[in-house]
Amino acid sequence: MSINLQSHAFAGNPLRSKTLKPTDPLSPSLALQTLKAQLLDNSHQLSSINFKVLPFRKGKPLASSSSDGDFVPNWRLGWISLADCKSLLASSGVELSGENLVYLGSRSEEDVVYWAVDVSTEDNLINGFGSKQFCFVELRTLMVATDWADELAMGDLAIAGHARALLEWHNFARFCGHCGSKAVPMEAGRRKQCSNELCRKRIYPRVDPVVIMLVIDKENDRVLLSRQSRFVPRMWSCLAGFIEPGESLEEAVRRETWEETGIEVGEVVYHSSQPWPVGPNSMPCQLMVGFFAYAKSLEINVDKEELEDATWHSREDVQKALMVAEYEKAQRTAAAKVNQMCKGVEKGQNFSADFNLESGELAPMFFPGPFAIAHHLISSWVNQSSTIGAGVQSKQPSNSLSNL
Repeated sequence: MSINLQSHAFAGNPLRSKTLKPTDPLSPSLALQTLKAQLLDNSHQLSSINFKVLPFRKGKPLASSSSDGDFVPNWRLGWISLADCKSLLASSGVELSGENLVYLGSRSEEDVVYWAVDVSTEDNLINGFGSKQFCFVELRTLMVATDWADELAMGDLAIAGHARALLEWHNFARFCGHCGSKAVPMEAGRRKQCSNELCRKRIYPRVDPVVIMLVIDKENDRVLLSRQSRFVPRMWSCLAGFIEPGESLEEAVRRETWEETGIEVGEVVYHSSQPWPVGPNSMPCQLMVGFFAYAKSLEINVDKEELEDATWHSREDVQKALMVAEYEKAQRTAAAKVNQMCKGVEKGQNFSADFNLESGELAPMFFPGPFAIAHHLISSWVNQSSTIGAGVQSKQPSNSLSNL
């Protein structure tokens, strides 16, 4: 069966639902003024606005877990109050200011403004957070551990992805690319500006678009799937590549497919897009743009510098791989890892390699889980649908995720 998602993982951020007017007290500029005033006043009674902060360490958000004995995915982001954040940083000799906080958004119905802060350089803070049963967890681990039916967890995942992308951008955009002077945060961290009075160049977060495509052989009812050397054993996925300057999305699909596999593509049909903040730190703001691409030629010539292998796979084989892959098992294993880390007991577990057949034998192949757009491209083709999560009926109950 396929899982019915309202949006892709990392999309649907609840803090980015609307743009506030500059006169709104929860808007970035006015919220930053109020925050600075509270930081200077130890009473913290200057405003009815509540501030919550999400610390990050080396790209990992602070998280907590309350999974039960069966390790049902049940993690949440480790929001702390502005006062607690100030106190924890002060104990490490670091002053919290409006310059090291990044505005994430607000909830007007609660008068709450949310911020992120990077505490990567403060090693001794880990014990302070650990006493609260919080821990810093890789975003990919949280991604796998997320219960896709849990709207709050999916929202937390989107918030964490947005925050990580912004903080990583701040770490890399330290200097003006035009004159080399220091770049300083502006608009509550949503952009930067060159500090050189003769330059004053504005610097905005960069989004790196990536095309990801499922290449389809209509005549023989099969699709082209590929493997990269960094993939775990038996995992196959769609082709993907970056867009070059002066190139349309459709042109990028055709060029990347030709360069990597020697397959000529004709018609290109848009499917959906997904923010992807778990790529390399040097490219924290990726946007995966998904397409169906229809092959005009069939002979494969793999570029071994780009791919380990690429082959055609029948609908029957792909459907079988989707049905037997135990994505729920990976979910639970990742949830157990998060739970152990938050309790201070971290164990090394490979939650991406345990995809088994019901007989107990290893499945011949599996695909990225429902947290990835590649999964939805593949499952949409198998189930003859171009929408997210539309799928065939399963013999399993509709709320079961054991055989997606």
